[in-house]
Amino acid sequence: MIEQTDGKIIRRKDYPSPNPHVRLEEITYSSDGLLVKGLLATPKAKGRYDGLLYLRGGIQHVGMVRPARIAQFASHGLVVFAPYYRGNRGGEGKDEFAGEDRNDAVTGVEVLKQQSAVNSDRIHLFSFSRGGIMALWTAIMRDDLTSMVTWAGVSDVVFTYKERQDMRRMMKRVIGGTPNNQPDAYRERTALFQIENIDIPTLIIHGTLDTNVSFQQALLLENALRDADKEFETWYLEGYTHYIPPEMNRQLVKEAVNWMKRQE
Repeated sequence: MIEQTDGKIIRRKDYPSPNPHVRLEEITYSSDGLLVKGLLATPKAKGRYDGLLYLRGGIQHVGMVRPARIAQFASHGLVVFAPYYRGNRGGEGKDEFAGEDRNDAVTGVEVLKQQSAVNSDRIHLFSFSRGGIMALWTAIMRDDLTSMVTWAGVSDVVFTYKERQDMRRMMKRVIGGTPNNQPDAYRERTALFQIENIDIPTLIIHGTLDTNVSFQQALLLENALRDADKEFETWYLEGYTHYIPPEMNRQLVKEAVNWMKRQE
């Protein structure tokens, strides 16, 4: 349930933009009563644009929102809001790796809806890596979105714990233990159990040789969507890892934006 104050914009501050056609602002907004920050990118050309909630990967400074990436999406004719998530860049609370901090994504939609340049009937989700699990929860918890793209996205937090030995210490600290001694905390973060509540088209983009978020996670999501009879599409990148070369990356962004804009 979204509280009335959630998503309320408390402060806006101009932020240096790498693109002369895109305005950037750092937004401070309310989420669960906490002041959380994020980056907003708006095309300077007057118009009414689809909104895009960009859900970053990583945790804390790792995978932090990059102004150039947000401006890149905005340059394709979107108003883009990218939450930093709580506990980051001076925001209150603590990043919980898809615990209560999922509400920072859910209420981020409200930030977009308050922008005069946004067609509030057309808001999309785009996620990368850890952002994948945040996007799934946002799609589950909201019924006013148009589409979702998950790129190299996490879909199962237990799977992440098992495949990323280098992240186990962080996950134990943030989640409160291991999947064995805190099974409920991990299960609560795994959106696959509630896929039937997603009612928007989903595009899964994933490299088959990804070792940061294994290709298996894409297959888990694909299978869950298929079993729930949901609309989805897959763009599997044969022979590619978590990181896509710049030129191909730019082309994929363009194609993904076009895919989103085609959705009803």
